[in-house]
Amino acid sequence: MSTLLSSIDHVQHLALVNGDPIFNPKTNAPDELKNKTATVLGFIAWIGTAAGVTGVLATGTMMAVSLKRGEGSEHMSKLAMVLGGCILVATAGPIINFLF
Repeated sequence: MSTLLSSIDHVQHLALVNGDPIFNPKTNAPDELKNKTATVLGFIAWIGTAAGVTGVLATGTMMAVSLKRGEGSEHMSKLAMVLGGCILVATAGPIINFLF
């Protein structure tokens, strides 16, 4: 427990320079700009989600057709790329909110 507390104290010390936080941005953007930006980012998030669902469905369809024909293809790598993209789209917003 003491190791954890000393680690936390060390991180807090690194986050301060002369008693001031290293990164403490002020938001001076007008509310109208903030609302428009949030709307655009919301649309981009929905488009990314729709593209991810479409990619999973397309990959599943290609896998089913290949199985029906008796062909062996490497669709699992395609599915992994699509799912990786889905994870990236799903976690981009929360990661940015956490950092900033």
